Amino acid sequence: MSASAPRRLRVAILTVSDRSSRGERADGGAPAIREALSTGGVQFEEVSYLVVPDEVEQIAQAIRQAADDSQVDVLLTTGGTGLAPRDVTPQATLSMLDYEVPGIAEAMRAASLRATPMGMLSRGTAGVRGRTLIVNLPGSPKAVRENLAAITAALPHAVETLRGEVGEH
Repeated sequence: MSASAPRRLRVAILTVSDRSSRGERADGGAPAIREALSTGGVQFEEVSYLVVPDEVEQIAQAIRQAADDSQVDVLLTTGGTGLAPRDVTPQATLSMLDYEVPGIAEAMRAASLRATPMGMLSRGTAGVRGRTLIVNLPGSPKAVRENLAAITAALPHAVETLRGEVGEH
């Protein structure tokens, strides 16, 4: 953030999980996001938190609402990025993006690969809708922390750029 006026990132968290949405399992992804942002030195304000089932339309609606209505800087999703037939978070996200930011997803997969060969199976994506950066994180709390550690340092600059606070590069 700029040295003269650091601003908190306005963050929305969207957990995608059939079981968590039915109250059958505690959501481990959102607490891991909060922890990773805090320990990563990001000043943030959580402006919304929602849990939805693995349904494309419900995920897309939640993304649309967070990006368009809440005016959040960063929307972090957790869950639904694997290979299972119900893992549809990337499809829902891609349908809502104005454009992708592939370097974020590449950095997260590279970090995951350092921890496990299964990291290559994550299909999470990242991109922008309006002035909101949207990032898909895995559902595993451990993977959430690893993925966020890979990208946290770039989040303030990304948000400043989307806000128009960064000059030409």
